[in-house]
Amino acid sequence: MSETVENDPIKVDVWSDVQCPWCYIGKRRFEQALESFDGDVEIEYHSFELSPDTPVDYEGTPVQFLAERKGLPMPQVEQMIAQVTQIAASVGLRYDYDSMHQTNTVKAHELLHLAKAHGRQAEMKEALLRAYFVDGGHVGRLEELADLAAEVGLDRAEALAALESGRYTADVKADVAQAAAYGIQGVPFYVFDGRYGVSGAQEPGTFLQVLEHVRTEREAAA
Repeated sequence: MSETVENDPIKVDVWSDVQCPWCYIGKRRFEQALESFDGDVEIEYHSFELSPDTPVDYEGTPVQFLAERKGLPMPQVEQMIAQVTQIAASVGLRYDYDSMHQTNTVKAHELLHLAKAHGRQAEMKEALLRAYFVDGGHVGRLEELADLAAEVGLDRAEALAALESGRYTADVKADVAQAAAYGIQGVPFYVFDGRYGVSGAQEPGTFLQVLEHVRTEREAAA
C-alpha cells in the first residue's frame, strides 16, 4: 500500500433510511467514536428504503404502521417505541413519535444525492433525521424537502426542480442495488474502507475499535 493511500481518510459508507430510529442513534454513537479517534474519516451516506411501498401521505401513525407491517399487537409496538425513545434520549435525541409523519422516503434520498453533489450531504442527512424524528416535519412532501434543502444552504428552486424531475432516482436505485449486492438486509449498516461491514447502531467503542483496526492494517501494509 502506498504512502498516499495510508494517509488517505478512512472511508466509511453508511446505508440508512431517514425514517429509521436506529440510524439516527447510530449516527450519534458513530460521532462519539469519531471524537475519540485521532485520524481522518470520510463519511458517505447511501440510500436504503425500509418501506418503499409506503404512500407519501400515510394516514395512520408510526405505531399503527409498525403494527400493520410487523403483524404485532399495538401494546407491543408501543413498548418497542418507548424503549427506542429512551435509548435515543441517552444520546441526546428527543424523539417525538406523536408528531411523526410516516411517509415514503425515496424523495428524501434523492435530496441527499443532490446535497452530496454540492458537498452538503452530512448537513442534509442531519436535517432530514431531525425533521422526521424531532421536529414533526414531513420528509415525503417536496415543498417541505425543498425548505430543508434551503436550510442547509442549497438552492431551494434547484432542489425542488430536481425532486420533481426525478434527477437522482437512478442514484437511489443504484445505492439500493449495492446494498443488495453486499447482502445488507437492515440498517444502519457501515462499510469501512470497502472491506469491513458493521451492522446496527453499535456502541461508540465498537466503532472506534474498527476504525483503529483499519488504521493498523493500513500501517502494516504500508
